Amino acid sequence: MERNTVTGNSAASKSGRSLRRFQAREGGFTLIELMIVMALIVILAGIGMTIYTNSVTRAKESVLKEDLFRMRDAIDQYYSDKGKYPGTLQDLVQEKYIRTIPVDPFTHSADTWREIPSEPDLNNPTAQPGVYDVRSGSDMKAIDGTNYSDWN
Repeated sequence: MERNTVTGNSAASKSGRSLRRFQAREGGFTLIELMIVMALIVILAGIGMTIYTNSVTRAKESVLKEDLFRMRDAIDQYYSDKGKYPGTLQDLVQEKYIRTIPVDPFTHSADTWREIPSEPDLNNPTAQPGVYDVRSGSDMKAIDGTNYSDWN
């Protein structure tokens, strides 16, 4: 067995110590390593949840815009055909201008739409005012800060 001339230790004893250090390190992760990994996972999950909730809200807003456009278009077609506004949104369904009254994506109900009445007809004062416009019945605020009930 060879001895190191400077330290007097044998080469086998030196390699045995480094082997023990390597074997002791092989046992697992330290607590600080696990805590760093867990912190990163929590941060990434928080970012992911924020993005997910934001995208769900944007999708609901798109559905609301489309529903408002379709109902307003049906009201305009009804007025063009009949020369008067429909009495209720249900008249649009009965006259087959729309299949059903859509469900408001924020109130989750088809009954919460706010019907805006038309101005009284000065040429025909006995005529009942009809539905001139429709708005969401939700009191929530949009991502841009406006109220859904104020959307045009």
